[in-house]
Amino acid sequence: MSEEVSSDEDCGFPVRKIIHIDMDAFYASVEQMDNPDYRGKPIAVGGTRERGVVAAASYEARKFGVRSAMPSVTAVRRCPELIFVKPRFDRYKEISKKIRAIFHDYTDVVEPLSLDEAFLDVTENEAYPSASMLAQEIRTRIAEEVGLNASAGISVNKFTAKIASDINKPNGQKTIAPEEVIPFLAKLPIEKFFGVGKVTAQKMKMHGIFQGSDLKHKSLEYLSQYFGKSGQHFFNIVRGIQNSKVQPNHVRKSIAAERTFKKDVRSEVHLIEHLEKISIELDKRMKSANLKGKTITLKIKYNDFSQQTRSKTIENYVSLKEEFFPIVLTLLRQSELKKSVRLLGISITKLNTQKEIKTVSVQLSFEF
Repeated sequence: MSEEVSSDEDCGFPVRKIIHIDMDAFYASVEQMDNPDYRGKPIAVGGTRERGVVAAASYEARKFGVRSAMPSVTAVRRCPELIFVKPRFDRYKEISKKIRAIFHDYTDVVEPLSLDEAFLDVTENEAYPSASMLAQEIRTRIAEEVGLNASAGISVNKFTAKIASDINKPNGQKTIAPEEVIPFLAKLPIEKFFGVGKVTAQKMKMHGIFQGSDLKHKSLEYLSQYFGKSGQHFFNIVRGIQNSKVQPNHVRKSIAAERTFKKDVRSEVHLIEHLEKISIELDKRMKSANLKGKTITLKIKYNDFSQQTRSKTIENYVSLKEEFFPIVLTLLRQSELKKSVRLLGISITKLNTQKEIKTVSVQLSFEF
């Protein structure tokens, strides 16, 4: 049996725009946000000094080597000044909902992995051709509207996006463009690959596989012989082939679209132009979701970051631009705008059903 792949030609992979958003030290950051006395100090959420396990650690605690899932007594030995905080999961869920609401302003295809991280498929978001710029805007909004920092990874599939989000933590992001995927995976330690735990990693090292380039040199036949059914997975993933879709499981109560401007806008003519583009995007989302709603809300954020919403509920369900855009214009002209505007958004609520959004897979050319 030949151990090496006979050809150096890389397998192709479908190009999608996937963003992985990961909140930085989420539980601990929420506690520091809510309690100024904790800011800048090493804290551990969960456990006590005498017993238990650390659920999350602040970055100040991580400098001492304190990590989640670590026994409390070990954490105290590493950081004697460690402050233990009782977890408040209701509060974390409340914050998580606010963050997910921001995600859904940009795409309906959101797959939460936990309270503090999620995948977003933004392949179809024509309003934002650059996935990297979109990730940056989402992170900025989380910081401004929630008060927490998030990191992001952007790439062609869930695996590389998730790996990328960890590279520039905290409060950073990393883009791995299509042409960069193969070189990036070649240098990736074998332990970082999906499906490679401690036991498998040790076995791979016995076969001379220490990083992606080593794995890529092994043939499918070889990997199948020594790693069974997982052999096909390892053969594909090192070539950037991972077809796992972002699976949305969020039951919608609203559908929205919004846009933050590069420069503040004051002119009503220009505001209407932007609202028309936002309405076109919202129309597409309503059609994709196969939903209609009765309440139309206009969101206005001014140049001083103050925010205002104007809503109108009508008798009939609407979903099309020509149905709700006149209402949006009425809301815009409801009162004079005395300040420049940095963000406009339109949302539709009181939906006629709570069916889950279905993912539609479309291949587009785009900028990373």
